[in-house]
Amino acid sequence: MIHLAIADNQKLFRQALATLIAQEEGLCLNIQAENGTELLRLLESAQKLPDVILMNMDLPEINGIELNHQLQRYFPSIKVIILSLHPQPKLVSKMIEDGLGAYLIKNCDKDELISAINIVHRGGFYTNLQAIQDAQCPSVFKVVQNKKPWEIKWALTKREKEILHLICMELSTTQIADKLFLSARTIEGHRKHLLSKTKSHNTAGLVLFAVKNGLVNLSP
Repeated sequence: MIHLAIADNQKLFRQALATLIAQEEGLCLNIQAENGTELLRLLESAQKLPDVILMNMDLPEINGIELNHQLQRYFPSIKVIILSLHPQPKLVSKMIEDGLGAYLIKNCDKDELISAINIVHRGGFYTNLQAIQDAQCPSVFKVVQNKKPWEIKWALTKREKEILHLICMELSTTQIADKLFLSARTIEGHRKHLLSKTKSHNTAGLVLFAVKNGLVNLSP
């Protein structure tokens, strides 16, 4: 069972999302909040924390960037999915660096939302076309310190590139290990090396680096 929280100041949208979640097997809604302050208060008093928060980017009182930062700091076990009315590449780029799990436009369909929830809950980063387009935007991509992107490409081994590709395909450590006939411990070792070489903080950073530098093509 995946336990969820919703933070959205649009009451009708919040109610519609709650109804959708209630109809979906394997999902349970624990918390509803209309702003960031209320969400943090409810989390502090919750007997059981949600696994995933579905959060509007433009919440009153605490903006999305600051709220995501606080959630990552004080509730690191909770994954965050942003639901936004329109793309905001610069803001999303910052939130991904802080550990955002997924970024969806509010007109996405039900199947995409459910898929994103499941992938993020497993500890992954849900990669959709919008995130790819944002990653490819030169004005928001942060160049790796002290090394040019093409230098890092050459620094990656063939195995690391192979594992990076599978990470971008949203495979878990266990799935990658099974596919390559390696141990999960070995895959985790390669993942740590990838994070270090690319100066990425998390899986999302690896995906964005790979897309930006042409190491993988996720476009449909």
